[in-house]
Amino acid sequence: MKKKILISIIVILLLLSIFILYKLNYIPHRKYTNEDFNIPKYVSEVDKDNDGIDDQTDILNSVKEYIKTKPKYQSKYYASGYPDDEYGVCTDVVAFGLLNAGYDIMTLLNEDVINNPDAYNITKVDKNIDFRRVVNLKVYLDRHAISLTTNINEIDKWQGGDIVVFKKHIGIISDSRNKKGIPFVIHHANPVQKEYEEDILELHNDIIGHYRIS
Repeated sequence: MKKKILISIIVILLLLSIFILYKLNYIPHRKYTNEDFNIPKYVSEVDKDNDGIDDQTDILNSVKEYIKTKPKYQSKYYASGYPDDEYGVCTDVVAFGLLNAGYDIMTLLNEDVINNPDAYNITKVDKNIDFRRVVNLKVYLDRHAISLTTNINEIDKWQGGDIVVFKKHIGIISDSRNKKGIPFVIHHANPVQKEYEEDILELHNDIIGHYRIS
């Protein structure tokens, strides 16, 4: 009898562990595409860097190239603004995605801060770090990007290359989706994160912004 109880406890703990690891994305989630849900792919009419690739696709491709470098999570200050070593944080995913699509967000945000100081709650302007803060990017995106729904169940309104902002985090929407059609997020959240593209939107109740570069 005791043996059966012990086995039952072990099985329950094992199933619970698998469930937790799945929820935390340590166990890969099956990926679906727009086509699986008859969602047309959004193609931007703009090609900022004139490379023959529309901005929406360019941003997504650039972010995927960035995470291939497998940046390690660490918050550091860089005199060059953009990280120039193997480290980075969540805002760098967005910054490099935009940069390689033709948008130097460091310069763009700095110009906006200087020209519209009342829009930002910045006491000491620093071009090299201001663009790497979620709160500042949120203000900039509110002012200059297309604001979209934050309802994750409106799946056709979410497209790879969009930007999602949480209260203290930010990432790029992937072109992969879960079985409900809710998109994965390409992001960098912490030092123990296994993958950079994860099925996390349903885990968050703090989505405060969803944007598309216009």
